[in-house]
Amino acid sequence: MNRVLAILTIDTDNLPANFQEIIKHEQEVVAQWKAEGILEHLFLRQTRNGALLIFEGVEEEAAQKLMETLPLYQLKKSVEYFNLMKQF
Repeated sequence: MNRVLAILTIDTDNLPANFQEIIKHEQEVVAQWKAEGILEHLFLRQTRNGALLIFEGVEEEAAQKLMETLPLYQLKKSVEYFNLMKQF
């Protein structure tokens, strides 16, 4: 099954005062995706300026629409998408 990798980079220089509330809501959204089986992995970047999300069972266009619903998407500096083929 093919996967879609989304790399989200947020603008850490302009975080809003309610950033911790946004993070809490973000965690709820990705937990729901995991429960639904559309999010295979979530990796946080050590630099704390974003995350890598691996979607499974969805096309790139659907992954883009899902990403736009993330609370942190509003703070994005950039988002990149890559279609992947899992080998093992």
